[in-house]
This record gives sequence, structure tokens and C-alpha cells, in this order.
Amino acid sequence: MTTIRKLARETHGATAVEFAFTAPLFMALVFGIIEAGLALWAQFGLQNAVEAAARCASVNTTTCSGASAIATYAAGNTLGVTIPASSFTFSQPSCGNQVAGTYNYAYLTHYFGATRVTLSAQSCFPNINAGG
Repeated sequence: MTTIRKLARETHGATAVEFAFTAPLFMALVFGIIEAGLALWAQFGLQNAVEAAARCASVNTTTCSGASAIATYAAGNTLGVTIPASSFTFSQPSCGNQVAGTYNYAYLTHYFGATRVTLSAQSCFPNINAGG
């Protein structure tokens, strides 16, 4: 019985046990913050690309002369991510020149079963050359 009491009072290794309980939660929180930051970075890059391409379609008609040129311009203006030109579409609704884009974002932890998220953005810029 004295051995059990002596073992119950022993405090060596308590820090290691506490670390073992808290480390997985802390690591999950850190990786979650990193994943959210990277996803937002990709979303902002996609948004920048469609805004720049919609503006180019309205203002710089020599560089952005057709739908494929506009899509290529948008793909070149993504910040931090590589999005192919085929992900962008161009249309001319009543608001002017509209560019939309989609991107399937894969989390870094997709090896653990995390699904992909489809990011999308669109921007419409008034057609300043239509008024004459």
C-alpha cells in the first residue's frame, strides 16, 4: 500500500503528461489558422484577377481584345496562386464587362480527408467605350 501512495505523490513527468494532452489541440489550432489564411489568400488572388480583367476589358481594349485574351490577362493577375485561364469566363451583361472565375482550392491537409473548396469571384466594370 505504501508503494501506491508513494506513486500517487510522485510529480516527475507531470509536465510531459500535460503536454501530451494539450499538444494535439494546439497543433490543430495552429494548422487550422494556417489553412484558413492560405484559403483567404487564394480567394483574394482570384478576386484581384477578375477585377483587373474586367477593368482591362473596359479600359485597355488592345490588350484585352477578346474573351481568350481577357481570360489570359486574368490568369496573369492572380496573386499567390496559379489559376489556369480556362477558369475564367467573360460576358457583357447590362453592368458592362463582367469577368467571373472559379478555383478548386485543395487544403494542405487533403491527405487526411479534407475536401476541396470551390472559390469563386466575379467583377463587372462599366464599358466606358460604349457611350462614345
